[in-house]
Amino acid sequence: MRLAEQVTFGGTGMNRAAHIRDDDAALARARAHPQAACLLLWRGKPMVCGDDRDRLALVAMQHPILAAGHAAVLDVPVFMGLEADGAPRFAQDISAWKPDDLDPEALSLFVDASEQHHPLLPEDFAFADLRRLMSRLAPHDAELAATAKALEGWHLSHRFCARCGSPSRMTRAGWQRSCPSCGTQHFPRTDPVVIMLITHGDAVLMGRSPGWPEGMYSLLAGFVEPGETLEAAVRREVMEETGVPVGPVAYLASQPWPFPASLMIGCRGTALAREMTIDPTEIEDAIWVGRGDMMSAFAGENPGLKPARRGAIAHFLLENWLADRLD
Repeated sequence: MRLAEQVTFGGTGMNRAAHIRDDDAALARARAHPQAACLLLWRGKPMVCGDDRDRLALVAMQHPILAAGHAAVLDVPVFMGLEADGAPRFAQDISAWKPDDLDPEALSLFVDASEQHHPLLPEDFAFADLRRLMSRLAPHDAELAATAKALEGWHLSHRFCARCGSPSRMTRAGWQRSCPSCGTQHFPRTDPVVIMLITHGDAVLMGRSPGWPEGMYSLLAGFVEPGETLEAAVRREVMEETGVPVGPVAYLASQPWPFPASLMIGCRGTALAREMTIDPTEIEDAIWVGRGDMMSAFAGENPGLKPARRGAIAHFLLENWLADRLD
């Protein structure tokens, strides 16, 4: 697919400079670089600024907030890489900070519209849910935010050695965890997920999960199982969820999805029939949507159907299907 890398969180050629992750002297120089800056995260929310919250807000490595003792997940700032001009970029969580006006219920909503403002930072700096603002960020900012969020999430869920159970420690500038007891080395994990544009004639198969906003449908998706090809995963997932048999399958595009740590692998498939038998333990509902109805949904003119969230690969694939740009 020619437009594959235009998906949100798609690659922008960020120089991750992996060769200096285990070079203590090079990392020290990077932290001391006059243009070095750090992206802050609070409970997975990146810090942004601007009236539309459309830009990442970075702080200098000497900013007092980095010495305020708010880190809860990362031992030291993670080295993210180098900008085109050589400026180093880092990421650090301050999840131990407790805002005075915290609304715990808002944090658990499907769409968290709440924002948090730290008193040591400018008033227009805020921590905001990446799902809510992902389509507003410039591609490079989106890639940086997604990488930082995914790494923070991995460290949060992998504090102990999976081999012996001992506490592990962060190494290689945040891109590895090492067990001091048994010596096992652990690396950031990404779970492969197939998400599929299944068509039959001029209609596409859509499903919804319990708890989604009313009227919201998206493409079917599921985790790839051990010993399984992508094509087999597509056919199995569609059959399990809807009972629809699928014939030819082809790859389209992929998207890093840091909620918490997936790689969404977009595929297209041709259904061999339209009859469905929905498994309620898998999904709440599934429907066939014709091209005209999908176009009206994208235009906001279909009261019974809301398309996948803008910024998600499902929205990207559907948009390109409507425009006949899946080649």
